[in-house]
Amino acid sequence: MPKIRKRKQAQEKTSSPFPDHPRPTPEECRAVRDALLELHGFPQEFVEYRNLRANVAASENSLLPENDSGNPSKETVLDGLVSTILSQNTTEVNSRRAFASLKSAFPTWEDVLAAGSRHLEDAIRCGGLAPTKASCIKNILNCLLQKRGKLCLEHLRHLSVDEVKAELAQFKGIGPKTVACVLMFHLQKDDFPVDTHGSSLTACYLYTLKAFSYHSISF
Repeated sequence: MPKIRKRKQAQEKTSSPFPDHPRPTPEECRAVRDALLELHGFPQEFVEYRNLRANVAASENSLLPENDSGNPSKETVLDGLVSTILSQNTTEVNSRRAFASLKSAFPTWEDVLAAGSRHLEDAIRCGGLAPTKASCIKNILNCLLQKRGKLCLEHLRHLSVDEVKAELAQFKGIGPKTVACVLMFHLQKDDFPVDTHGSSLTACYLYTLKAFSYHSISF
């Protein structure tokens, strides 16, 4: 997709992709959520993110530390973006292993940027699609250094959802699902990742649509 078109989509005002469908209402969605929580309990793998969201809400103007990413509560936005890239088209186990291998081989993002492409690929190979993901990570780091003078994305914490989408959509290889994952898990924003399976099921089971697109649902 051309960069201009992709950026334009990211900058469009967020609205419902289904303006002619009044249901399910927000209240009905919350009722389903509450029923599922009562039946299954809160997923343990997301407890750390729920706690982080509560901490951010209590202290909205504070910045999280830019180092010590071993603790999820101190994970940087750049850590979150790269870990999300590594999670593409693989299992959670493999993506976590790839991120741990990356941080072990290159402790800082400056080290990653200075590393040869082959060495970076070797570090993340266990996560799959190493050449593609390494190229994407390198491109992001180069763009950040050129545009902002440092390898940091902490400024995104103070932007709106639409502004974050516009910023991240400028990076090659970053699609709407990756952006939504960063927003929800790493910035504690009210956004929700939608994959192609989810959008297809939405169209088939919840709505009767003459036309819909993945991007209209995501953005």
